[in-house]
Amino acid sequence: MAASPHTLSSRLLTGWVGGCVWYLERRAMQESPHKFMHLFRNINKQWITFQHFNFLKRMYVTQLNRSLNQQVKPKPEPVTSPFLEKTSSGQAKAEVHELRPISPPSLPLSRKANEKELIELESASVIEASIDVGNATKEEKQWKEMKLHVDDLPGILARLSKIKLTALVVSTTSAGFALAPGPFDWPCFLLTLLGTGLASCAANSINQFFEVPFDSNMNRTKNRPLVRGQISPLLAVSFATCCALPGVALLTWGVNPLTGALGVFNIFLYTCCYTPLKRISIANTWVGAVVGAIPPVMGWTAATGCLDAGAFLLGGILYSWQFPHFNALSWGLREDYSRGGYCMMSVTHPALCRRVALRHCLALIGLSTAAPILDVTTWTFPVISLPINLYISYLGFRFYRDADRKSSRKLFFCSLWHLPLFLLLMLTYYLLRGTRRRTVWKEHKNIYTSLQASSLSSAPGLFSCCNKRVYEN
Repeated sequence: MAASPHTLSSRLLTGWVGGCVWYLERRAMQESPHKFMHLFRNINKQWITFQHFNFLKRMYVTQLNRSLNQQVKPKPEPVTSPFLEKTSSGQAKAEVHELRPISPPSLPLSRKANEKELIELESASVIEASIDVGNATKEEKQWKEMKLHVDDLPGILARLSKIKLTALVVSTTSAGFALAPGPFDWPCFLLTLLGTGLASCAANSINQFFEVPFDSNMNRTKNRPLVRGQISPLLAVSFATCCALPGVALLTWGVNPLTGALGVFNIFLYTCCYTPLKRISIANTWVGAVVGAIPPVMGWTAATGCLDAGAFLLGGILYSWQFPHFNALSWGLREDYSRGGYCMMSVTHPALCRRVALRHCLALIGLSTAAPILDVTTWTFPVISLPINLYISYLGFRFYRDADRKSSRKLFFCSLWHLPLFLLLMLTYYLLRGTRRRTVWKEHKNIYTSLQASSLSSAPGLFSCCNKRVYEN
């Protein structure tokens, strides 16, 4: 009878003992692939074990040479917490830490360390490291008193007053003063700029005072001085008061009461209407556009002392310009405004946001055409300003059609250079118009002198009225 190919155990053992051994060995061989795969998966899940071995190896080498030091790379500074004091970059120095020798009960110097002792060494080091990390985290999260240095105060107040926005307000006011008819009065011009700048600083400071809890949720505004705790709210309100009172006084008594009243109205509109409306309704964008349109009107009234068609034309230009400028800016900040809880067109009415931006881009072309009709510039100005108006309208149409960040960013950056170039062209052709009208006035004066010399009895009254009208225009 042929012998069956059994294993070694079944050959050596006979009877029921050999049969049992043969059955167990056969079952083990059948289940070995499954056990191997299970073991392989566990190793993959616990791949950190290999790092443990590397850590134990480094610790063992360190114990052999206790004079060995490890130079640790300094941890990069995290984003400064709003309520923690910002450390200067010069104080961030690399520190050399010496590894604490952990002496277990008995650590042999031979390379074959006992497995049990290595596990105890690892657990002790992990516990000590966790304690150190916990202490460091606790120290970082502790409240620290903010120390205000006198050298940092000008920069903090400049950020509190939004110095770039204030510079834009002052520049539009100067454009309104320069475009107004009449002689250029330098003292009045400087007083107007100073008063308008102080009023703008006051309004911006009060705005930041009201929006501290909401600005802390936005990436764009979380580093403002009041949010970070660099200055106290009392100091911010005091600074706003110290700017508002002399600013309104300069505009009222140094320039004229009408300009002072416009300054007070603009501060009220920005702080008490626009600021709370940002969390209530999308109408805040239209109110904010009125706030931005008033400064050039203030420049016009400072030079003339009255409100006329030219003042409203300049206000309309600034009013329309702000919609493509702000709507394009807010489109890229929709997430920020949503986190802050602000009700903006770009968040709640995105289609309306794009339509309004395109409408007011086209409105700039109509306002340019109205400038010579209202006798502010010559008829050459609408033709010369047409290319830049068409370009911003084209970008407004791209923003309306594509509705993406790329088109909104292009429209925003175009608005940054469009306004100064537009006002510069308007001022240039206003000066050309003034030169032409002065020439016409001289011709009328020469005709009046010659007629008066020829002893015409009815001419003096007639030409005196004509002369007065040309001079006033």
